[in-house]
Amino acid sequence: MRIDAQVMEALEMLERERGVPVDTILDALANALVSAYKRSPGAAEEARVTIDPDSGEIIVYAQELDEEGNVVREWEDTPSDFGRIAAQTAKQVIAQRLREAKRDQVYDLYEGREGDLVTGIVQQVDGRYTILDLGDAEALMPGSERIPYERLERGNRVKALILEVRNEAKGPQIIVSRSHPDLVRRLLELEVPELVDGTVEIVGIAREPGHRTKIAVVSHDPNVDPKGACVGARGSRVRQVVNELRGEKVDVVQWREDPAQFIAEALGPAKVKEVRIDEETKTAEVIVSEHQLSLAIGKEGQNARLAARLSGYKIDIRSDTPPAAPEEDAAGDVESATVVEGETADQNAESTTEAVAADTEEPPVGEAEETPQAVTAEE
Repeated sequence: MRIDAQVMEALEMLERERGVPVDTILDALANALVSAYKRSPGAAEEARVTIDPDSGEIIVYAQELDEEGNVVREWEDTPSDFGRIAAQTAKQVIAQRLREAKRDQVYDLYEGREGDLVTGIVQQVDGRYTILDLGDAEALMPGSERIPYERLERGNRVKALILEVRNEAKGPQIIVSRSHPDLVRRLLELEVPELVDGTVEIVGIAREPGHRTKIAVVSHDPNVDPKGACVGARGSRVRQVVNELRGEKVDVVQWREDPAQFIAEALGPAKVKEVRIDEETKTAEVIVSEHQLSLAIGKEGQNARLAARLSGYKIDIRSDTPPAAPEEDAAGDVESATVVEGETADQNAESTTEAVAADTEEPPVGEAEETPQAVTAEE
């Protein structure tokens, strides 16, 4: 009895295209045929199957074992209708090995690629997760890793950051994110060659997904402006990142070694008059003119909050205008001081010395109109 020639050709093709050795498949097929033989009428309790890799000939040997499990007698006992059983079993084994080979191939392709950027097509969206088709695999984006309020529809092409690659029983699982700060880093690297060759370096990132990101950059070449390199001519480079993030604001500013200068940069586009640093308490008192107070604080305290995360300092923002008497403040606004407290370090920031840069073409929406008032910025 022999394996069909077409089956042997399929095994050889599987070895060439998927790298699965024919011998491995034949061993799996032999084990499967042993189980099939034992289910046939009059079969011995123990047996072994041999398959000639050249001719495809199949022989079933029934066995008799002693009490210790040693073979005391063996004889050929290939059933007359075993050819049909062998063909069906071979197809099942090959299909299973194909699935396993594909899973192994996908895992090998994505193993160790955490932090890489991938492009996928949205296949499925619900409240718990989003499935992206990467072409040669599927990626899973949990709801917590989506950009808040972003509308993803089936067929949308989006970029995401690989967070984790798991090799599970059902196959490899690729977990991706669009809310992670490093997504902005990778997107900017696609547009800025100076980041790839190391001329410009991203020192830190503070992000509120879907709203605003501040990026601190530094140049290792005195002839290269790090902010200008990232923003691009007329904002062309950073605009590509903003478009991919569906309009999320991206501020790029230059990192400064002096904490006071850096905090002033991080609070851009507001103009800062003075920064007083207390290194013991990691606190910075920032003085701005009255008309810059709202801009420094930002909408709902966002600008100051991101600057605090980026710099690693708690930031108190105060107006240089003396406070008005309570009875004279008919509007009820407190203009004497605005206190902003930020966390000392964001878990996603890479350094406490991180910087900010702004897209100078368009001012932050809605910030300039906010009435100066006391605000506490918390993450």
